[in-house]
Amino acid sequence: MSTRKPAAPATAALRMRRPGAVPPSTPGDSTSAEAPRQRVGVIGLGIMGSAMAHNLRRDGFEVWGYDPSPAARKALKAMGGTVCKSAADVAGRVDAVITSLPSAAALLDTARDLAEGAARGLIVIETSTLDIEDKRQARDALQKVGVVLLDCPLSGTGAQAALKDLTIYASGPASAIRKVEPVFKGFTSAQFNLGVFGNGMKMKLMANLLVAIHNVSTAEALLLGQRWGIAPSTAVKVLAGGAGGSRMLQVRGPQMENEGWKTVTMKIAVWQKDMKLIAAALKDAGVPAPLFAATVPLYDAAMGMGHGLHDTAAVFDVLDRMSRPAA
Repeated sequence: MSTRKPAAPATAALRMRRPGAVPPSTPGDSTSAEAPRQRVGVIGLGIMGSAMAHNLRRDGFEVWGYDPSPAARKALKAMGGTVCKSAADVAGRVDAVITSLPSAAALLDTARDLAEGAARGLIVIETSTLDIEDKRQARDALQKVGVVLLDCPLSGTGAQAALKDLTIYASGPASAIRKVEPVFKGFTSAQFNLGVFGNGMKMKLMANLLVAIHNVSTAEALLLGQRWGIAPSTAVKVLAGGAGGSRMLQVRGPQMENEGWKTVTMKIAVWQKDMKLIAAALKDAGVPAPLFAATVPLYDAAMGMGHGLHDTAAVFDVLDRMSRPAA
């Protein structure tokens, strides 16, 4: 990865080395082929966290983890990871920690726990989709004990995470990002250094704005095809490589057939948090977003129709049921 800082941190993006590219080995280079694997902790072993832990284990990393769920801890042990009794316990055993958390409260609680157990120099890779100000608060709390927190949200679904098909939007001190680049490559397929802390979340909200729209447009197109007698699976195969294709068509389209939304890669209930963050960002920036605004009632309706614990592909069912003739 280049050691040059982005010329304009607010907007410039520096692409890291592609996975698989081996940099020249130099004495003291922590990314050389001969260097030992870093010890990695994972806090939050839900859909995304467990997939990251699994891929890190497959890539040869030693993984320690913690989650309040007994089932999640059991799954980590089954994949060869080491279960810890708390986030503080994890922090005392590893070189870097990945956090994948559901709320700002969970992040701030975790930051306090990490501060108790961490040695100076620990790097925290914060991958959750949360308000930038909450991440800054966690960063500042950890900075007091010599721990660096990076803002590193991910682009990709749970299904993509399982396949190591994630993009990481890293932001924060360049030196810390360089140190954990090998860890990034253990659970992602593409990595970007976006400069100053917070730019990762800005890019993530831009990505999720597109996801919100593309998911609904996929449902619209596939429902039209189904009404014409064209199976969604057939439509996905035919349309994916054409001008109308999108990543959401490829990833979520197959889940819009035969109630595939019951296989969850992003819960509607969790997605509502992301929708609120996008809406707040658009308002703050004064950006009109008529397409995004049109999707909001559909995700709200999905919640009202009992899809809260189902995948966001359930918007297909919302459109289908909205358009059926009254009984």
